Amino acid sequence: MNPDLDPRSAIRKELIAPCGMNCAVCMGRLLRDKNPCPGCRGEQTHKSRNCQRCVIANCEYFKKSGSLYCPEDCPKYPCKRLQALDQRYRTKYAMSMLENLRFIQVSGIEAFVENERERWTCQVCGAITCVHRSACPICGAPR
Repeated sequence: MNPDLDPRSAIRKELIAPCGMNCAVCMGRLLRDKNPCPGCRGEQTHKSRNCQRCVIANCEYFKKSGSLYCPEDCPKYPCKRLQALDQRYRTKYAMSMLENLRFIQVSGIEAFVENERERWTCQVCGAITCVHRSACPICGAPR
């Protein structure tokens, strides 16, 4: 199996964005044949302009905090941008950035990554499913 589609190797803590997004299940990483996105923590090369300019990943407080994720002690947490992103993903994709961040804060990143592997693994073929699609990109099974 392509390592980018194998949940055991592709879903890892380095691909969890500051906002709580699991970049491993994003279509910019999974479904782009040429120049797949390296994830929010990766180099700027091959990222979409939206990702390069992300207000959350480029937040000064976040950068100063030394935290890997949006910190609860931020005076703006959750900021309007994070709330809007959370609302859009809850509505369109049944995933909550704020719930992801709470899970990480309560249970830790290793438990979160393991939970994500289970959540985003296709039950039919074992590939990673995409948060932006309703079916597995490999076998077409509904997620």
